[in-house]
Amino acid sequence: MDRAEIDKRIRSIIEPFNKKGVAISEDTTFAGDLEFDSLTVMDFVAAIEDEFDIIISMNQQAEIEKFGQLIDAVHDQVNS
Repeated sequence: MDRAEIDKRIRSIIEPFNKKGVAISEDTTFAGDLEFDSLTVMDFVAAIEDEFDIIISMNQQAEIEKFGQLIDAVHDQVNS
């Protein structure tokens, strides 16, 4: 699966979590821009894992701060 397809699918998943209607870019941060709290992060990660049939470890989650980093992490797992 290519990066553009992953981006598109993650954007559709993030929509209900994006309560403030923030414009999503590669540099959008989950904590700062989207104001995700820990519960929202857990729900969002679960939705990503279900959609792509992958596991995002707690260590990976701690390193992923921006939307673009999430796309790369999912891309790496889906294509490995």
